[in-house]
Order: sequence, then structure tokens, then C-alpha cells
Amino acid sequence: MENIENLIIEHLRIIRSDVASVKSDVNEIKSRITSVEHGIATIRHESASQYGDIVDIHSRYDKLTERLTRIEKRLDIAE
Repeated sequence: MENIENLIIEHLRIIRSDVASVKSDVNEIKSRITSVEHGIATIRHESASQYGDIVDIHSRYDKLTERLTRIEKRLDIAE
């Protein structure tokens, strides 16, 4: 009977060790996922900023096109 108890205790120790290892791995995975999420948020922020720059460029282009059209009309060189 004592041998069985010792065997059970030994198995429980091994299981505890394995569980501790799994906990450590899970914590590392959580840390890495957080890092990836932070990277994605940064990329999204930069992308939104670039999109804003593109919208600004299009707006400027439209204004320049309107001005050029008015100048051509005044000079009577419009197509």
C-alpha cells in the first residue's frame, strides 16, 4: 500500500511540474500576443495617418484643378 501511495505522490509531483511548465508557456504566449496586438494597433494608427495625408493631397489637387480651370477660362484658353 505504501508503494502505491509513493507512486501516486511521484505522479502528482510530475503533474505539478508539467502544469507549472504549461503556466509558464501560457504567460509567455500572452505576452507575445499583447506585443502583436500593440504592433497591429501601431500599424493601424500609421495607416490612418497616411490615409489622412492622402485625403489632404486629393483636396489640394482638387483646389488646384479648380484654380487652373478658372485661370484658363479668364484667359480664354479653356478646351
